[in-house]
Parts: sequence; structure tokens; C-alpha cells
Amino acid sequence: MPDEPTPLRVPFADVAPALAGYTRDVLFGDVWERPGLSKRDRSLATVAALVATYRTNELPGHLKRALDNGVTRDELVEVITHLAFYSGWPTAATAAGIARKVFEEAGVEPKRRRRVGPTRPVRAVCVAIAMEPPDLALAS
Repeated sequence: MPDEPTPLRVPFADVAPALAGYTRDVLFGDVWERPGLSKRDRSLATVAALVATYRTNELPGHLKRALDNGVTRDELVEVITHLAFYSGWPTAATAAGIARKVFEEAGVEPKRRRRVGPTRPVRAVCVAIAMEPPDLALAS
């Protein structure tokens, strides 16, 4: 994990310099430097919150920061998949598309995995309500 923080780019500094200062000094200066969580764990929590609340503007930067802070591609994909059941399919599907772009830009390749589909209980529920079971494997 890096010892030095990822450089912060505040895209609204020209419009709202005070907000940019609070972002830089308080959020990333104080909050992100608190000793209670590692930067890696803070990144996981932040990505989860951004996915769950559909914060698509902030998500790419925090996915990149998470990678820089030692979170793996597979861990980020697992968080997104897990959140589909808590924050909804659209939030997770949108986050997966954003993550794909971030991973491509960062040059992070997926590990080769066997195809994973719905478990038997999921299939049974889908059959019981006469619908096709979802394909839970992420397309590469």
C-alpha cells in the first residue's frame, strides 16, 4: 500500500474555492488521515457508500483511489456484486460499468475465473415465480 496519498484533483476549485479547501484540508486532510481505519478499508467503505447511494460522479475517482490504496479489482467487483442485493440492481449495474472503465484506464486485468451463475435456491425462486434466473457472472 502506498505511504503517500494519491494526489487530489478538485475539479470545482475554480467555482467553489472554499469547498475545494474543505475537501482537501478536512475531508482528505483530516478524515482520511484518522488512525481508526487504514486507507484501504476507508476506500472499501467509501466505494460501498458511493455505489449504494448512486454517486456516479464521485465513484470513478474513488475506485482509482481504492486501487491505489491496495484494494484489488476482484474485491471491488465483489463489493459491487454484494451491493446489488442491498442497494438495488441498477446501482450495481451502473457501478460495474463505471468500474470496467476505471479498470481499463488503470490497466488492471481480470483474473481468469470459471463462470459463476445463480445458486440452486436462486434458480428455485425464479422457477417458482416463472422467470429466467439472472446471470450473475460479470461480462469481461
